[in-house]
Amino acid sequence: MKKVLRLHTSLFKENSVSSQLVQELTESLADRGDTLDIVDRDFRESPIPHLDAERLQALSTAKDERSAKQTALVDYSDSLIEEVQEADVLIIALPMYNFSVPSMFKAWFDHVARAGVTFAYTEQGPKGLLEGKKAYLVSAMGGSHEPGQTDFLRPYVKLLMNFVGIEDVEFVTARGLNMADDVRQQGIEEARADIERLVIQHSNNHQPTEEVAA
Repeated sequence: MKKVLRLHTSLFKENSVSSQLVQELTESLADRGDTLDIVDRDFRESPIPHLDAERLQALSTAKDERSAKQTALVDYSDSLIEEVQEADVLIIALPMYNFSVPSMFKAWFDHVARAGVTFAYTEQGPKGLLEGKKAYLVSAMGGSHEPGQTDFLRPYVKLLMNFVGIEDVEFVTARGLNMADDVRQQGIEEARADIERLVIQHSNNHQPTEEVAA
Protein backbone atom coordinates (compact mmCIF):
# COMPACT_ATOMS: atom_id res chain seq x y z
CA MET A 1 0.00 0.00 0.00
CA LYS A 2 1.23 3.47 -0.90
CA LYS A 3 0.43 6.50 1.21
CA VAL A 4 -0.59 9.43 -0.97
CA LEU A 5 -0.84 13.06 0.12
CA ARG A 6 -3.01 15.10 -2.24
CA LEU A 7 -2.92 18.88 -2.02
CA HIS A 8 -5.81 20.80 -3.58
CA THR A 9 -4.63 24.38 -3.90
CA SER A 10 -7.24 25.80 -6.27
CA LEU A 11 -9.86 28.32 -5.14
CA PHE A 12 -12.44 26.46 -7.24
CA LYS A 13 -12.49 22.83 -6.16
CA GLU A 14 -15.42 21.37 -8.11
CA ASN A 15 -14.75 23.45 -11.24
CA SER A 16 -10.99 23.26 -11.04
CA VAL A 17 -9.25 21.55 -13.96
CA SER A 18 -6.22 20.86 -11.77
CA SER A 19 -8.38 19.06 -9.19
CA GLN A 20 -10.17 17.07 -11.89
CA LEU A 21 -6.85 15.98 -13.36
CA VAL A 22 -5.56 15.04 -9.90
CA GLN A 23 -8.56 12.75 -9.53
CA GLU A 24 -7.96 11.21 -12.95
CA LEU A 25 -4.29 10.64 -12.13
CA THR A 26 -5.18 9.02 -8.81
CA GLU A 27 -7.73 6.72 -10.45
CA SER A 28 -5.25 5.77 -13.18
CA LEU A 29 -2.61 4.84 -10.61
CA ALA A 30 -5.16 2.73 -8.74
CA ASP A 31 -6.30 1.07 -11.98
CA ARG A 32 -2.71 0.03 -12.62
CA GLY A 33 -2.74 -2.03 -9.44
CA ASP A 34 -1.51 0.37 -6.76
CA THR A 35 -3.40 0.22 -3.46
CA LEU A 36 -3.55 3.83 -2.28
CA ASP A 37 -4.08 5.21 1.22
CA ILE A 38 -5.06 8.79 0.43
CA VAL A 39 -4.89 11.86 2.65
CA ASP A 40 -6.47 14.99 1.18
CA ARG A 41 -5.65 18.52 2.24
CA ASP A 42 -7.96 21.00 0.56
CA PHE A 43 -6.82 24.60 0.92
CA ARG A 44 -10.32 25.88 0.13
CA GLU A 45 -11.85 23.98 3.04
CA SER A 46 -8.85 24.39 5.39
CA PRO A 47 -6.97 27.59 4.46
CA ILE A 48 -3.25 27.58 5.15
CA PRO A 49 -2.22 30.54 7.32
CA HIS A 50 0.70 32.57 6.08
CA LEU A 51 3.71 32.88 8.32
CA ASP A 52 3.79 35.99 10.46
CA ALA A 53 5.97 37.26 13.29
CA GLU A 54 3.93 35.40 15.92
CA ARG A 55 4.32 32.03 14.19
CA LEU A 56 8.02 32.55 13.54
CA GLN A 57 8.53 33.50 17.18
CA ALA A 58 6.74 30.32 18.28
CA LEU A 59 8.95 28.18 16.05
CA SER A 60 12.11 29.81 17.38
CA THR A 61 11.11 29.45 21.04
CA ALA A 62 12.41 26.40 22.91
CA LYS A 63 9.75 23.72 23.32
CA ASP A 64 9.66 23.87 27.12
CA GLU A 65 9.41 27.68 27.05
CA ARG A 66 6.45 28.00 24.66
CA SER A 67 3.12 29.37 25.79
CA ALA A 68 -0.02 27.33 25.16
CA LYS A 69 -0.77 29.43 22.08
CA GLN A 70 2.78 29.04 20.75
CA THR A 71 2.54 25.28 21.25
CA ALA A 72 -0.67 25.19 19.23
CA LEU A 73 0.92 27.20 16.43
CA VAL A 74 3.92 24.87 16.24
CA ASP A 75 1.69 21.79 16.46
CA TYR A 76 -0.15 23.00 13.36
CA SER A 77 3.10 23.30 11.38
CA ASP A 78 4.21 19.92 12.71
CA SER A 79 1.00 18.34 11.43
CA LEU A 80 1.69 19.59 7.90
CA ILE A 81 5.23 18.22 8.06
CA GLU A 82 4.05 14.85 9.37
CA GLU A 83 1.66 14.48 6.44
CA VAL A 84 4.58 14.84 4.03
CA GLN A 85 6.91 12.63 6.06
CA GLU A 86 4.35 9.82 6.10
CA ALA A 87 3.55 10.03 2.38
CA ASP A 88 5.21 7.91 -0.30
CA VAL A 89 3.70 10.03 -3.07
CA LEU A 90 2.60 13.66 -3.30
CA ILE A 91 -0.01 14.65 -5.88
CA ILE A 92 -0.39 18.41 -5.97
CA ALA A 93 -3.02 20.39 -7.88
CA LEU A 94 -1.36 23.64 -8.91
CA PRO A 95 -3.32 26.25 -10.87
CA MET A 96 -1.18 29.12 -12.12
CA TYR A 97 -2.10 32.45 -10.56
CA ASN A 98 -0.29 35.45 -12.01
CA PHE A 99 2.56 33.39 -13.47
CA SER A 100 3.29 31.45 -10.28
CA VAL A 101 1.79 29.35 -7.48
CA PRO A 102 -1.27 30.09 -5.32
CA SER A 103 -0.15 32.06 -2.28
CA MET A 104 -1.42 29.40 0.13
CA PHE A 105 0.82 26.82 -1.52
CA LYS A 106 3.77 29.11 -0.77
CA ALA A 107 2.46 29.39 2.81
CA TRP A 108 2.19 25.58 3.01
CA PHE A 109 5.80 25.21 1.95
CA ASP A 110 6.89 27.86 4.46
CA HIS A 111 5.44 25.63 7.18
CA VAL A 112 6.96 22.46 5.75
CA ALA A 113 10.50 23.71 5.06
CA ARG A 114 12.10 23.59 8.50
CA ALA A 115 15.83 23.37 9.15
CA GLY A 116 16.78 20.20 10.97
CA VAL A 117 13.47 18.52 10.13
CA THR A 118 12.87 18.56 6.37
CA PHE A 119 16.27 19.92 5.34
CA ALA A 120 19.64 20.41 6.97
CA TYR A 121 22.51 22.80 6.46
CA THR A 122 25.79 20.97 5.81
CA GLU A 123 29.30 21.98 4.87
CA GLN A 124 28.33 21.21 1.28
CA GLY A 125 25.17 23.33 1.47
CA PRO A 126 21.51 22.52 2.18
CA LYS A 127 20.48 18.85 2.06
CA GLY A 128 16.87 17.70 1.78
CA LEU A 129 15.71 15.14 4.33
CA LEU A 130 12.46 13.98 2.65
CA GLU A 131 14.16 11.49 0.38
CA GLY A 132 12.64 8.50 -1.39
CA LYS A 133 9.34 10.19 -2.28
CA LYS A 134 7.71 10.92 -5.63
CA ALA A 135 5.79 14.07 -6.53
CA TYR A 136 3.27 14.59 -9.32
CA LEU A 137 2.69 18.28 -9.95
CA VAL A 138 -0.56 18.86 -11.84
CA SER A 139 -0.58 22.40 -13.18
CA ALA A 140 -3.37 24.28 -14.96
CA MET A 141 -2.68 27.46 -16.91
CA GLY A 142 -5.05 29.96 -18.47
CA GLY A 143 -2.60 30.81 -21.23
CA SER A 144 0.32 29.18 -22.99
CA HIS A 145 3.50 29.58 -20.94
CA GLU A 146 7.07 28.35 -21.16
CA PRO A 147 9.21 27.59 -18.08
CA GLY A 148 11.55 30.44 -17.22
CA GLN A 149 9.74 32.89 -19.50
CA THR A 150 6.19 33.50 -18.29
CA ASP A 151 5.93 30.22 -16.36
CA PHE A 152 7.61 30.55 -12.98
CA LEU A 153 5.40 27.87 -11.44
CA ARG A 154 7.05 24.69 -12.68
CA PRO A 155 10.72 25.69 -12.17
CA TYR A 156 9.90 27.14 -8.74
CA VAL A 157 7.96 24.13 -7.44
CA LYS A 158 10.56 21.70 -8.75
CA LEU A 159 13.19 23.70 -6.86
CA LEU A 160 11.09 23.58 -3.68
CA MET A 161 10.61 19.81 -3.95
CA ASN A 162 14.30 19.23 -4.60
CA PHE A 163 15.25 21.50 -1.70
CA VAL A 164 13.55 19.20 0.82
CA GLY A 165 14.90 16.06 -0.85
CA ILE A 166 12.09 15.10 -3.24
CA GLU A 167 14.04 14.53 -6.44
CA ASP A 168 11.57 12.35 -8.36
CA VAL A 169 9.25 15.04 -9.74
CA GLU A 170 6.85 14.68 -12.69
CA PHE A 171 4.60 17.29 -14.28
CA VAL A 172 1.13 17.05 -15.76
CA THR A 173 0.30 20.35 -17.46
CA ALA A 174 -2.92 21.70 -18.99
CA ARG A 175 -2.35 24.90 -20.97
CA GLY A 176 -4.59 27.43 -22.68
CA LEU A 177 -7.61 26.92 -20.43
CA ASN A 178 -8.84 30.50 -20.77
CA MET A 179 -8.31 30.65 -24.52
CA ALA A 180 -10.57 29.45 -27.36
CA ASP A 181 -12.62 26.31 -26.73
CA ASP A 182 -10.52 24.18 -29.08
CA VAL A 183 -7.30 25.39 -27.44
CA ARG A 184 -8.71 24.63 -24.00
CA GLN A 185 -9.77 21.14 -25.04
CA GLN A 186 -6.38 20.48 -26.60
CA GLY A 187 -4.68 21.57 -23.37
CA ILE A 188 -6.79 19.17 -21.32
CA GLU A 189 -6.19 16.30 -23.73
CA GLU A 190 -2.44 16.92 -23.64
CA ALA A 191 -2.57 16.78 -19.83
CA ARG A 192 -4.46 13.48 -20.02
CA ALA A 193 -1.79 12.18 -22.37
CA ASP A 194 0.80 13.18 -19.76
CA ILE A 195 -1.13 11.15 -17.18
CA GLU A 196 -1.30 8.09 -19.42
CA ARG A 197 2.41 8.29 -20.20
CA LEU A 198 3.42 8.70 -16.55
CA VAL A 199 1.16 5.90 -15.32
CA ILE A 200 2.47 3.50 -17.94
CA GLN A 201 6.02 4.52 -17.04
CA HIS A 202 5.24 4.00 -13.36
CA SER A 203 3.75 0.57 -14.09
CA ASN A 204 6.76 -0.50 -16.15
CA ASN A 205 9.15 0.60 -13.43
CA HIS A 206 7.34 -1.63 -10.94
CA GLN A 207 7.08 -4.80 -13.00
CA PRO A 208 8.37 -7.85 -11.10
CA THR A 209 11.72 -9.07 -12.31
CA GLU A 210 11.60 -12.55 -13.81
CA GLU A 211 13.89 -15.07 -12.21
CA VAL A 212 16.30 -16.70 -14.60
CA ALA A 213 17.45 -20.25 -13.90
CA ALA A 214 21.18 -20.62 -13.48
